[in-house]
Amino acid sequence: MALGPIIVMGVSGCGKTTIGEALAVHFKVPFIEGDALHPATNVAKMASGLPLNDDDRWPWLDTIAAALREKSSGEGVVASCSSLKKKYRDRLRKGSGGGLRFVYLNCSRQALEVRMATRKGHFMPPALLASQLATLEVPTGESGVITVNGDAAHGAIMADIFQEIADAE
Repeated sequence: MALGPIIVMGVSGCGKTTIGEALAVHFKVPFIEGDALHPATNVAKMASGLPLNDDDRWPWLDTIAAALREKSSGEGVVASCSSLKKKYRDRLRKGSGGGLRFVYLNCSRQALEVRMATRKGHFMPPALLASQLATLEVPTGESGVITVNGDAAHGAIMADIFQEIADAE
């Protein structure tokens, strides 16, 4: 069975890019960096310390969904995208053409604060973590969502994801 499209989701600093890239390498499928698809206005807004609203996010989510459709080789594709609200995930599900799964990296606030304070070169300032956490609608009970402990070591996170994917097949 083909992997299908997967979005690694969660708030800023949870490790979406790191885990997403590792999944793409493991499964030999393309990786889409969701942050790279933000329009310049979104990046500037976040960099200045202002959180995005729904109107800012809709075009970005549609761009990610289009990229998922375009890059999927039939074998799968992995993308990173915060996907903070259920309505965002539903829009991505609809726009991506179906079969979309999410990997939710559930992290403690303490781990997120440490990661955001120590990472270099990212436009998202640590001051926006509170707004991300306030916006997050945890995907508990949603179909097609794998939830893993994002505070765990990289190898443990990957092992949990692989096991969940295998169990779903």
